[in-house]
Amino acid sequence: MTDEQVADRIERLVAEEQSLRGREQDDRRDPSALDTDRDRLDAVRVELDRCWDLLRQRRALRDAGADPDEAEARDADTVERYRQ
Repeated sequence: MTDEQVADRIERLVAEEQSLRGREQDDRRDPSALDTDRDRLDAVRVELDRCWDLLRQRRALRDAGADPDEAEARDADTVERYRQ
């Protein structure tokens, strides 16, 4: 996956995240829909974190003179439990 492809994926996920947040007002009357949207929002957040992690890996490899295509998407548990 190229930097551009990762960035495009990030843009699509951000748009979906914004859409889900916007629907929260409408979903308040439908608890089931609200729960579904919240679950999806959580999944989108995790996927965003994974994409940003991959993009950072690619940039770090490039900056170090290595091949950015060596970067690999890490699993959600690794990315979500990473401490800064």
